[in-house]
Amino acid sequence: MTYNIPSALVVAHPGHEIRLHGWLEQTRPLVLILTDGTGRNSPSRIAAAASYLDSINVPVGALFGRSTDQTIYEALLRHDFQLFSALVDELADVFVRERVNFVGGDAIEGYNTTHDAFRLVRDAAVCLAERKRGQVIADYDFPVVGLPADCPPSLRARAIWLNLSDEMFARKLAAARRYYPALVAEVTDAFARTSDGPLRRFLDLSDQGATTDEQHGLELFRVEVLRPCLRSMRATPSASPTARPFYELHGEQQAVAGHYRQVIRYGEHIRPLAAALAAHVAAETDEAAENSHHQSHARQARGH
Repeated sequence: MTYNIPSALVVAHPGHEIRLHGWLEQTRPLVLILTDGTGRNSPSRIAAAASYLDSINVPVGALFGRSTDQTIYEALLRHDFQLFSALVDELADVFVRERVNFVGGDAIEGYNTTHDAFRLVRDAAVCLAERKRGQVIADYDFPVVGLPADCPPSLRARAIWLNLSDEMFARKLAAARRYYPALVAEVTDAFARTSDGPLRRFLDLSDQGATTDEQHGLELFRVEVLRPCLRSMRATPSASPTARPFYELHGEQQAVAGHYRQVIRYGEHIRPLAAALAAHVAAETDEAAENSHHQSHARQARGH
């Protein structure tokens, strides 16, 4: 467990954090949220996130609802990767300044472009902070839209598992219903198959849909899991029967409906972002090493 370890939770949208309510109560990490949660037909959720986290005495960082999804989408379409590089530097500075030794955050699931793009930012920030500090930072993720207990067999033994007590689970459900009623309704409808929204279609395409019919709805959220991130697995969207991430399929439907003017694609936008952030981390590390080298020489010169 991560008790008494300086920790941070880094997520793309307000509402993701409540999936880890038990872990939040027990660990009280610093929480950073990229966007305010506004959508085409949905209002901001950042005030709800602030109220929720305050109710359980969990601190928030300076990066808290700063962007909108539209801002992120436009930057990806323009290949404006400087926006993301700046976020990497900011997060890395937070990790170094707060001496964070454990970072949790969104998994790459191929569901939403902002989720996956910010995961790449988080991974790059962890790498940069590690190199600045000369110390490994534990990096874990959790399913944001997939089933709460989803964990590859190869990672199960190393994952952090919480099976919430009745009291803690009741507090989790009460908080979700109070602060995020629209999200609870979306999940409930998807599990009950009373709607054919994006979440239901994602669960079916990722072969998780049948499981939701066999379980007892929100009871699934009694289990929380944080899975260790492997460097070799980063920047890879989860597989689907179509061999394309769900956000491409959904984006194509939205474009046909006239809601999107252009579809964000893994090969054209997300993969180049991953490459740009890797290059940024390498350049920042080289610059830091060069500065350290010059400072060492200066100290030696003063010594003489």
